[in-house]
Parts: sequence; C-alpha cells; structure tokens
Amino acid sequence: MNEYAASGGGKILYFDCYSGISGDMVLGALLDLGLDLESLQKMLTGLNLSGFSLEVERVTRGGIAGSRAVVNLEENSKVERHLSDILKIIKSSDLPDQVKDNSESVFRSLAEAEAAVHGISVERVHFHEVGAIDAIVDIVGSVCALYLLGVDTIVSSSLPLGRGEVMTAHGRLPLPAPATLELIAKQQAPVSGRDVAFELVTPTGAALIVTLAGSFGRLPDFNIDAVGYGAGSHDPGYPNFLRLIYGFRDADAVAYEEEACLIETNIDDLNPEIFGYLMEKLFAAGAQDVYFTPIQMKKNRPSVQLTVLSPPFLVSKLQAVIFNETTTLGLRVSSVRKVMQQRDIITVETKWGPIRIKYTPGMDNRMSLNFAPEYEDCIAVASKSGLPLKEVYRLAEHLFRNLY
Repeated sequence: MNEYAASGGGKILYFDCYSGISGDMVLGALLDLGLDLESLQKMLTGLNLSGFSLEVERVTRGGIAGSRAVVNLEENSKVERHLSDILKIIKSSDLPDQVKDNSESVFRSLAEAEAAVHGISVERVHFHEVGAIDAIVDIVGSVCALYLLGVDTIVSSSLPLGRGEVMTAHGRLPLPAPATLELIAKQQAPVSGRDVAFELVTPTGAALIVTLAGSFGRLPDFNIDAVGYGAGSHDPGYPNFLRLIYGFRDADAVAYEEEACLIETNIDDLNPEIFGYLMEKLFAAGAQDVYFTPIQMKKNRPSVQLTVLSPPFLVSKLQAVIFNETTTLGLRVSSVRKVMQQRDIITVETKWGPIRIKYTPGMDNRMSLNFAPEYEDCIAVASKSGLPLKEVYRLAEHLFRNLY
C-alpha cells in the first residue's frame, strides 16, 4: 500500500504541478511551506554523506516569490553510482525507517525506468546525473521533509510535458526525457501537453511524484494551512514554480468526498470461469472496487452486470483490461462522488502474529461500532495457529474491544 494514499483525516499535501516538477523544485517548495531548514539539515546528516551543504534562497519569478533549494558541492564530489551503491548509502544511514523505505522506493522506480529505456538489467543501470550527491540530496531531502511535516496523504495534479531536447550524459535526448515517460506510463499518471520548449518534468521529479503520490486528480476537500512555491532552475519569464498546498482534513468530520468513475457493462456470453480471473486483473490494475450483479437481459437471457469503481486517471487502463479479457463491445462510464466515513487502522497482537483492524473513529475519540479485522491477516493467523477462521475473527474483535 502507498505510504501516502488517502486514508481519511490527517495532513494532506497537494502537488500543483502547473509548471512541472523536479527534485529541487520539490525540496524548495517543501521548505517554502515553512519547514525549518536547520531541522532538515540535521536529519540529512543521518545520510553520513559528505561533500555537500544545503541552502535555500528566495527568488521571484513572474511577480511571485518562492524558494529555491540549492545543494552546494565540494570539488570532485560528482560520481557515477549504481542502484546498489545508492541503496547501500540509504540502508547504512541513521535516517528513520519510513524515510529509508520511501527513499529506496523512489530510487528503485527510477532504476527500473532507466533499465527499461536502455534495455539493460536494473543492476547494470549507471546513475549519472541522479547518482550525483545533489540529486541524492534532492530525493532523500524531499522524503525527509515529508516526514518532518507529518504528511499523511499526497495528491497530485496532472503532469505537464514540454517539447524539445535536453542534453544528458547519454547525449542529446528528446523531451519528455525517455525515463520520465517510462515512469509516468508505468504508473498511468495523467499528463497534459504544453507548447514549451524546455524540460518541465525531470526524471527525478517524475520518480518522486509517481512513487509517493497516493492519487492524481483535482484539489481535494480540506482545510489549507500553508502554500509553498519551489522554483525551478529555468526562468522562462513566467512563474516557474511547483506549488504545494498543505493542510488537513478534520478527523472529527463525519465523512469526506472523492471523485471517482463507474465503468459498467452487461455480459451474457462469457465463460463463467473467466469472471474470477477478470476481477483479479482489475484489482491488480488499480480498481477501487469490482462486483458482479446477476440481471436478465433481452429475450429474458440471464446475464452478469460488471461494475468497476475507478480513480479518474485509471479509467483508460481499466477499460483496456475489460475489452481484452471479456466479450463486451461497449462500456458505460459515468462520474460519481464517493462519500466515505473517516477511517483508521490499528493493530492487535496475537501469539501467532499481528492482525490489523480497520475502524471508524467515533466522536470524542471513542470507538465506533464500525470495525473489521483485515481478511489477509486473519488468514495468516488461522493458517499458523490451526484455529478456524471464524474463531480468529472473534479473537481479533475481542482484542480490539479490550483496547477501548
């Protein structure tokens, strides 16, 4: 599960990538939100990496003031590194486990994209620009900043893509850079074309947002605390910033809303054995819910209505799965609003292992009667203990109630 996927209440960060995203833009915008530079510098010492210093400078672009993160390097500090070299730096660091895990995930995403572009194994990927200390600081520093800000949920706008060429260690490459496109395509992140002749989304920026964002879409409903502007290195004469909108969703609110899409079709000529496989494929592709409804079609023919609940940016991907795996010739797609109660997860411990329990917090910090043990955790405990699954559920519910 994504660390920053929507989970109800808590601190929310919206990435408004109207002018693109890069590693230094992310870091600059996070500092512009009000994050204390000294606290970030102190956490980065846990990398045990020398040869750099981090500063922030105020800049004005197109009449808007923001912050630019600057990584100053000592002479001869730029070196090429493989993924294993970077992961070794992170694993041996003194950073919090959450920061380590998320930093490693970003670099793995980037390495997999580079490997796919160059037709080589992940182990053989040479990080050139991204292997340099300044790029490592941009990525790990951004993950540290998210940790220090206590961000619970990340939502991003679509990603704007420019045109032209960019000079890299591999020579002159077309824009968007191949690695950037590979990262975006793998995660099915939404994009928009811009008639701008310079790089708007860098591989580092793409790796950060497609790896860490819990979802892509419009600005969600929440209370805004602060807005930060992170400047890009290029000054095109207009406000070239990444804008971050930071705030919170009231944990005491009864419910919150999200945009979603319903994909539906009626199927009366498909081998019934395929439906189970279809459901698995749709969930693997990112569907939020999948269900089948028995219906009667024309000529009183028994049929199945397939309904898929999808995030807006995954509709095309899920449509392709349905067309590939079923006999349907058409789909119905409609926009809906999901209205959801706040929810949270707590873990109870048994002698055979932990069981997570999803629950809806009640008023005055008291538990609601709406709670449910996680199926997979109960299965694991039942398999290890030999207890009937229904008894494991009763045990989990008993332990949960004893907590409150």
